[in-house]
Amino acid sequence: MPDTITKLTYQTFQHGKNYFGLAHKYLSTQILSLVTPQLQQKSRPIPPELLFKIQARLNQLLEADWQDAEKGVYPHSLLFDNPWVDFFRYYPEVWLDMPQIWQRLNQKNHQDFSVDVPKDGYPSYYLQNFHHQTNGYLSDLSANLYDLQVELLFGGSADPMRRRILAPLKENLKTTTGQVRILDVACGTGRTLKLLRNAFPQASLFGTDLSPAYLRKANQELSQIPGELPQLLQANSEELPYLDNYFHAITCVFLFHELPAVARQNVIDQCFRVVQPGGVFVICDSIQMSDSPDMQYVMDSFHETFHEPYYKHYITDDLVQRLEKAGFENISQQVHFMSKYLIAHKPAQ
Repeated sequence: MPDTITKLTYQTFQHGKNYFGLAHKYLSTQILSLVTPQLQQKSRPIPPELLFKIQARLNQLLEADWQDAEKGVYPHSLLFDNPWVDFFRYYPEVWLDMPQIWQRLNQKNHQDFSVDVPKDGYPSYYLQNFHHQTNGYLSDLSANLYDLQVELLFGGSADPMRRRILAPLKENLKTTTGQVRILDVACGTGRTLKLLRNAFPQASLFGTDLSPAYLRKANQELSQIPGELPQLLQANSEELPYLDNYFHAITCVFLFHELPAVARQNVIDQCFRVVQPGGVFVICDSIQMSDSPDMQYVMDSFHETFHEPYYKHYITDDLVQRLEKAGFENISQQVHFMSKYLIAHKPAQ
């Protein structure tokens, strides 16, 4: 009975976040239609039959999330982890920031940065207002709002999707002896590192990101949880500042769809270089046409609605081929809700 009550509580918690996300999208869309009706006229409602498929996928994701907790992959408490302080503090700012987003969307201004935001030293593909975010990934406000914006976008399912990397990691690291080292590439605000700390309390964790603002946010969040503080470095994922064969495992969550093709391959090559022989590389990113052709409408809509300049190429890219080109082998794939996962291994010597 206690497990049944806990599961029902978890499902209610997740569906509550989903309904809130839907309500937020509906309200913001209605306001957008008043502010910029010409943009709203171009949008198309999701067909009812596709909505049923999306709901079924969400239910399957939540069941997989619950089952992994039941198996001990991570504690049940992680299922209820939610940055409530950030929600109450920053949700009003999400609305206050929307007029700028709508203006940017209307003007198709995708490289709009404040004059006080340093832009030197970043690759040109990074200097974008991804998702029409104010100052892209280069401001403290953007870092403070990011996790909340992603939760609203995915209807509260972002963390359950992130947690799907933990089971394959545990499976592949269960025979590892000594101090385990795990690197999270493009760690952003540290949400994935927080999940890793819960699943691997004794591991040495590392994170890299291009944005100093996001690393500041990550350090702030991660310093509040028990365990060794992850080592964070500002770095381009195309040039990882680590020795060859250093990590037992590498994770990369929601990065590749925001990279042009050449950079995508460079990052994979770097991950192959720094992971140990016999180590594992786990990717979580958007679904693609090859695994979810029935979701083409959603993928096209995402590309059209949000500023994601490399997404259209990403959804047709062959990531398995890229991984094999770098030298990875024994590559498996999974799909959960709106994300796909690739688990790749570096050959043992």
